[in-house]
Amino acid sequence: MYELVPVSERCCYIQSPAKIGLVRLTDADVCLIDSGSDKDAGRKVRQHLDANGWHLQAIYVTHSNADHIGGAQYLQKQTGCKIYAPGIERDFTVHPVLEPAFLYGGYPCRDLRHKFLMAQPSQAQPLTDEVLPEGWQTIPLPGHFFDMVGFRTPDDVVYLADCLSSRQTLEKYRISFLYDVGAYLDTLERVKTMQAKLFIPAHAEPAEDMADLAQYNIDTVHEVAGRILEICRTPANFEAILQRLFADYGLTMTFEQYALVGSTVRSYLSWLKDTGRLAARFEDNMLLWEQI
Repeated sequence: MYELVPVSERCCYIQSPAKIGLVRLTDADVCLIDSGSDKDAGRKVRQHLDANGWHLQAIYVTHSNADHIGGAQYLQKQTGCKIYAPGIERDFTVHPVLEPAFLYGGYPCRDLRHKFLMAQPSQAQPLTDEVLPEGWQTIPLPGHFFDMVGFRTPDDVVYLADCLSSRQTLEKYRISFLYDVGAYLDTLERVKTMQAKLFIPAHAEPAEDMADLAQYNIDTVHEVAGRILEICRTPANFEAILQRLFADYGLTMTFEQYALVGSTVRSYLSWLKDTGRLAARFEDNMLLWEQI
C-alpha cells in the first residue's frame, strides 16, 4: 500500500484506498490529484516526495469527500503547497464539517465526526483554468458529489476520481454513494465514450477502456432503483425503505452506513419522483413513498 506506480513519462499514482495522482511538472516540481484519507496518508506521500527530491507545488482536488482531502492539511503545512478545489467542493474542503452535516441532514453527532467522514480543514482556493498546469484539462464528473471533476494530463492520462466503483465493490455492497442519480448516469454515459491512453479511477483498477465498467455501474444503479420501486409497491416511509434495502443486500447498519447509504437512498427517491415513477404523500404526519 502507498507504493508509487508510474504510468507514463510524467504521470504516476500512489496506490491507496482512494488512489492519489502524482504528476511531475518539472524535474523538481510535482503536483498531486487528491491527497488521501488522513495525516498518515499525507506522511506516506511526503516520504515519496523526500525520497525523490521533489517539491510539492499544488494539490488539485477532484471532490471533497474526506478520503480524498484528508491528507491535504498535513501536506500544506509541511510543504506550503497550494490547494485548489472546484465549485462547492472548495467550501467543503475549507469547512469539512459540511460533509457529515450534509450526509446526516443536521448537526452530526460525535459518531459521524471522525476522519472517515470529516477531514481536517485546509486552505483551498477555487479551481479555475488559470491555475491548472499547462496542457491540463478539467473534466466535469457530477453525480457522485456536487462539483466533482477529473483531470486529463498532457500525457493523455485521465484521472477519473469516484465516478466508477469496481465490480468487486458493487458486488459486495451494491449501493454506492451518490448525490445526484440522474447526473451520475449522464456522467457514466460520457465516460463510456471517452478515449485516453490510460484511465485511473480512484476506486477501481487503471485501464485503457472504461466502457464495460461504466455500463456495469449504470446497470447497478438501475437495479437498485428497481429494488426501491418494488419496495414502494406498498406505500412506505424512508426508514422502512432503508431497512428493507439493508436486509435485501445483506448490509450492516452503523451510524456511518446510515448516513452514507441513507443519503444515497434519499437521492434515489428524489430521482424516481422527479422522473415520474414514485409519488410522495403525507399521511398521519408521515411522508410515504409509493410506486406510480
